[in-house]
Amino acid sequence: VQPLFGPKHPDAPFGAAYVTFDAGARSFWHTHPAGQHLIVTNGVGRTGTVDGKVEEFNAGDALWCPAGIKHWHGASPTSSMTHIALTGALPDGKNVQWMEEVTDEQYNGGK
Repeated sequence: VQPLFGPKHPDAPFGAAYVTFDAGARSFWHTHPAGQHLIVTNGVGRTGTVDGKVEEFNAGDALWCPAGIKHWHGASPTSSMTHIALTGALPDGKNVQWMEEVTDEQYNGGK
């Protein structure tokens, strides 16, 4: 994770980071209280939601992670993935709530 900038002003309450995952790597489960945009710059990634749905995405794709939705994201099993994350922040600066680890079964589309 390489931070690019943090929230600068109440009219622009978001920060950005450049994030790279090695093949097979993924985040823990988490939510964003103000949502998050991902702009995929390299590789193939995966994202999953608590309902067990797993989707793949590619360089050039843009994803929206809605506020309050429990999810994870990372690289595919065979490719690294890099994205720019634009993350909304609440007035108190909170932008993520981290949770438990994503199991291999969840990563591969099982509940």
